[in-house]
Amino acid sequence: MKKFLGLMLVVVLLLSISLSFAQSLTEIKKRGKLLVGTEPTFPPFEFVDEKNQVVGFDVDIANELAKRLGVKLEIVNLPFDSLIPALQQGKIDMIIAGMTITAERAKVVDFSKSYFEANQAIVVRKDGKFEPKKLEELAGKKVAVQLGTTGDLVVSDISGINVVRFQKFTDAFLELQNGRVDAVVLDEAPAKAYVKKFPKFSISAVVDTGETYGIAVKKGNKELLNFVNQTLDILKSSGAYGKLIQKWFE
Repeated sequence: MKKFLGLMLVVVLLLSISLSFAQSLTEIKKRGKLLVGTEPTFPPFEFVDEKNQVVGFDVDIANELAKRLGVKLEIVNLPFDSLIPALQQGKIDMIIAGMTITAERAKVVDFSKSYFEANQAIVVRKDGKFEPKKLEELAGKKVAVQLGTTGDLVVSDISGINVVRFQKFTDAFLELQNGRVDAVVLDEAPAKAYVKKFPKFSISAVVDTGETYGIAVKKGNKELLNFVNQTLDILKSSGAYGKLIQKWFE
């Protein structure tokens, strides 16, 4: 009887966990809004425009998700390294923030299918004094990165680089502008956006890192994950995804 009761307790516990996840879409609909965490200093994926609105490629995808659920989108602005803890604590429903899918992150969140491929870029001052073509050439230099990003990870793996970490890329570029660091390492697309906006910078090299971005949901939330994947499939098959690529990257 004890074994039976113990087994029943486990079954009830697993069922309750399953139901709590299964109800997540229902809860979002009942709430009337989809809470998406991001860090809007990463153009053209997410950034603040001249009207003080958070816009970008990721935001448009988030809007499509909210539209399919019949709810409003609420962007939750957080430091990049705070996004996963916020997801785990239930403060947000998902992360859409140009987040690279990694084995370490996949241990604590569930990622959607890849929705974007990326590489890393080395950005320097446009004065011709320092034009590294490889990450290894940054050894002995001060390099600014955004805390917790792939740029942070790749330069931290190379000995001899003095890594200076910031909560926001805007601060990293300010340090580069003022000559307090020698380079900034970040994803290629936002690097191009920054260089286009601020011609005093240039991209000295693009490093093929073969990254892929994914939308993160709370670990075990299969219902929400399936919904995200289905929406990505619909966006791609309908041509809407291609239009977003043209809008933000071409």
